[in-house]
Amino acid sequence: MRALLLLGMTLGLAACGSLHPPAAQRPVHQPAPAMSTAPMSRAVVVAQQMVGKPYRYGGNTPRGFDCSGLVQYSYGQAGKAVPRSTTEQYSRTRTIPYAQRAPGDLLFFRIDGKPSHVGIYLGNDRFVHAPSSGKQVEYASLANDYWSRRLVKVGRF
Repeated sequence: MRALLLLGMTLGLAACGSLHPPAAQRPVHQPAPAMSTAPMSRAVVVAQQMVGKPYRYGGNTPRGFDCSGLVQYSYGQAGKAVPRSTTEQYSRTRTIPYAQRAPGDLLFFRIDGKPSHVGIYLGNDRFVHAPSSGKQVEYASLANDYWSRRLVKVGRF
């Protein structure tokens, strides 16, 4: 009886072991390749670090930003040279369908009859921008009617 029990256990263990291929046939675990952080992603991080910095017309440094200056600075810190003005940024970006927007894309708004304001999209309908005189770099939402009605382009360099 004891021999039969020992034989059953041995066969049972062998069966469990047969569920796994021999070591030579098992896939080798490869660590995931290091994620390459694209300039868009780095620009998002830089722009978020500027939240709270003062608005300054013509500004493109942490001492003060206007909207296009924030874009230029954030992308510049990420290693991507971009034009200085909203008009140039608008004309040099390719249009992205709204449903395909991604963090780092530029959002262009028509405020004064023409595209005159830009922000950096963060995801989840949020963006960061330098709004206007007397304010600071801040977060805003596309769920806000003011911004959603004025959005004219999602752009990408």
